[in-house]
Amino acid sequence: MSEMAASSAVSLLDIKPRRFGVNHELRLTKWKRKVLWFDGDQTRRFRCFADMLAPIRRSEKSEERRFDQKTSAHGAGIKTSSSAVPFASPKSRFVSKQEKFYPRCTPRLTGPQSRDTPPKRDTGIANEKDWGIDLLNENVNESGTNEDGSSWFRESGHDLGDNGYRCRWTRMGGRSHDGSSEWTETWWEKSDWTGYKELGVEKSGKNAEGDTWWETWQEVLHQDEWSNLARIERSAQKQAKSGTENAGWYEKWWEKYDAKGWTEKGAHKYGRLNEQSWWEKWGEHYDGRGSVLKWTDKWAETELGTKWGDKWEEKFFSGIGSRQGETWHVSPNSDRWSRTWGEEHFGNGKVHKYGKSTTGESWDIVVDEETYYEAEPHYGWADVVGDSTQLLSIQPRERPPGVYPNLEFGPSPPPEPDQPPDQPQ
Repeated sequence: MSEMAASSAVSLLDIKPRRFGVNHELRLTKWKRKVLWFDGDQTRRFRCFADMLAPIRRSEKSEERRFDQKTSAHGAGIKTSSSAVPFASPKSRFVSKQEKFYPRCTPRLTGPQSRDTPPKRDTGIANEKDWGIDLLNENVNESGTNEDGSSWFRESGHDLGDNGYRCRWTRMGGRSHDGSSEWTETWWEKSDWTGYKELGVEKSGKNAEGDTWWETWQEVLHQDEWSNLARIERSAQKQAKSGTENAGWYEKWWEKYDAKGWTEKGAHKYGRLNEQSWWEKWGEHYDGRGSVLKWTDKWAETELGTKWGDKWEEKFFSGIGSRQGETWHVSPNSDRWSRTWGEEHFGNGKVHKYGKSTTGESWDIVVDEETYYEAEPHYGWADVVGDSTQLLSIQPRERPPGVYPNLEFGPSPPPEPDQPPDQPQ
C-alpha cells in the first residue's frame, strides 16, 4: 500500500454540479506579496446518487453555505458564497418528499463525493478531523459512469506484513469524459505490534486549463528509539503548478512531539511567478527543559540577477541568550549590500546590541531592556494528543500467544531533500 500511496496518479475530476453537487472553479491568483495560491468557490449539496439525475424543483428551498476561510499571517482571508440554482422539475408534484429525495437510493451505487479542491499556501498541517478519513471495513472495487460522460471509481482493501504489520486503505477518484480533468485521493491507516500507528492522505489532480496539484499528509505515533518515549509526528507536503504561465509553489511542513515536552517544528517553501522565484525556511526546537532555538531564512531572486534576503536566529535558556541576523541585497551587476545585527541578553535586564552594514553604519551599545522569548511551544504534546484521537484509536492485528514483536531498530533513514525533484520551474 505504501508504494501505491506514493505513486498515486496525478488526477482530479471536474464534476458537473448535477452529479456530485460541486460547483468548483479553480483560478490562479496573484497574492499581494507575489505569492501564488489557489482558491475555489464550492457549494456541496448531498443527495443520493439516483436523485441527482433529476433537476431540483423550483419550489424546494435552496441551500446556501458560506465558507469563511482564514489563512495564517502570511495569507489572506477569503469569503465566498454560492447557492444552488433552482430549475423546474419534471417530477410529479404528488411524489412524496421521501421518494423525491431518495428514490432507489443505495449507498454502494453512489459515486464518491468530489474532493477536487487544491491545497492552499501557508496553511500548515491540518488536523486529522479536517480530512474526514473514513476507511471502509471491507474490500470494495467499484466504478461508474455519470450522465455527462464523466467516470468515477472507489476501491479499498488491506495489506499484511511481518511483525503484525497491517495497512487498511481506500482509494477513490474520477475523470471527466475527455480526460482533461482528473482527481485521485487515497486514505490509509497502518499499525504493527511495536505500537507503531500511522494515518495518512494523498490527493492529486488536474483541470482542463492544465493546472496540477498534489498534497500528502501524515500523522504517526511511535516509540523513540533513543529515549523510549512515545512520540507523535505530523507532516504535510503541498505542490501546485499553473498550466497557463510559469508559476507554481511547493511546501513541506513537519512537527514532532514527545511525552516530555521535546518539540521540533519547521517548514521549507519554494515558489515561482514568471521571472521571480523565492524560498523560505524556518525551524523551532524546544528541548522540554527550557532551552529554545528558533531561526528563519528567506531569499528571492529574479531572472535579471537581482537577489535579496533576510535571516535571523535566536537561542535562549533561563533568560540568557542571543539574537542575530542579516538583511542583504545583490544587484544585477553583483554589487552587494548587507546589514548584520546582534543582541546578547544577560538575564539581568541588560542587553548588548551591536551591528554594522556595508555602507559604514555601526553601533555597539548596552541598554536596559527586558528579555522576552517563548520557552515552550504554543502547541505542544497535550494539544497534539487531544487532536489525534483517530490515530490513537487505530487497532493493531491481534497478536498470537507466544509471538513477540521485533523491536530492533534499523539505521536511521537518510534525510529528505529540501525540495522534490519535480519542483515548479
